[in-house]
Amino acid sequence: MALLDSAPASLCLLRLSAIGDCCHAIALVQAIQRQWPQTRITWITGKVEAKLLQLVPNVEIIVFDKGAGWRAYAALWKQLRGRRFDVLLHMQAALRASLASLGIRARHRLGFERERAKDGQWLFTNLKVPATGEHVVDGFMGFGLALGLTDLMPNWSLPIPADAERWAATYAERQPLLLICPAASKAYKNWTAEGYAALADHAHGKGMQVMLIGSPAQQERELADKICHLTDNIAENLIGKTELPQLLALIKAARLVVAPDTGPTHMATLVNTPVLGLYAHHNPERTGPYHCRNYVVSAYDEALLAETGKTATQLPWRTRVKDPDAMQRIRTEQVTAQFDRLCRDFNLLSVTSN
Repeated sequence: MALLDSAPASLCLLRLSAIGDCCHAIALVQAIQRQWPQTRITWITGKVEAKLLQLVPNVEIIVFDKGAGWRAYAALWKQLRGRRFDVLLHMQAALRASLASLGIRARHRLGFERERAKDGQWLFTNLKVPATGEHVVDGFMGFGLALGLTDLMPNWSLPIPADAERWAATYAERQPLLLICPAASKAYKNWTAEGYAALADHAHGKGMQVMLIGSPAQQERELADKICHLTDNIAENLIGKTELPQLLALIKAARLVVAPDTGPTHMATLVNTPVLGLYAHHNPERTGPYHCRNYVVSAYDEALLAETGKTATQLPWRTRVKDPDAMQRIRTEQVTAQFDRLCRDFNLLSVTSN
């Protein structure tokens, strides 16, 4: 039975990180807006994530600065003092988020069912949302089902600022454009520099312009330098040179994004750009690019069986492969074959259009 039979006046969503999961949660926010356009939505999120989420129309963004320690909690609670929401959507099963939720006053406090509510999240909510699908997006849409939403089809519509579009326009002219985001925030998720270089050579041979994208983190810069040392077919290295709105505009302009399990993988979903995802540590059926899971190159099942002797169906929902070398199980020929398949299926190599 649905929790609500009419639109709530106000709703608070708590999801502090990471960029990819925040991208997933936008689908829920926009489903709420479609059914209940008058509901006031407040989203509490991290400092970096806010740079992207500020693009979501008609949503109040409150920043929780995770780097500020206990001061972040005091600042958040002070900002929320005197406010009360009809509903809290506590969508992050992490102790930091649960502690932050103590300063959010709401009659209904929705959180994950106990199986998914790690770090004791279930202690901080009064209504448990059962899983409605294997993928994180579907799990988030389960909050909408619990609320009483009737349209649960995930859709994303994110306007991009004009200045970001103008910035991306000069790169967008260099078509067909392939963006490789080689690194995730956790280095164990990264594929090899040799593999990325070979893919760049293969794509260049097909007529594509290849560019590197990513954050300014040192390990990302170092991986990009290795790739550029191994191939002359990187048209431009944009690692650390883009703000999030600019990056989103560039991803929208590209024909294809290749990346491991990281934010730009899911930013591409926001703007309907095809993705070739590279996975070994997490099940791509749970965390893969939502519309392109059929195009993932995954070593997850192989690595999981080697590490545990069991298959994904025999293990808990969020089981992660711990082998730090698991991504090296992905072979270059697997990636180039999937690249070729994507090019055929999406007509990516034409000069004029996607």
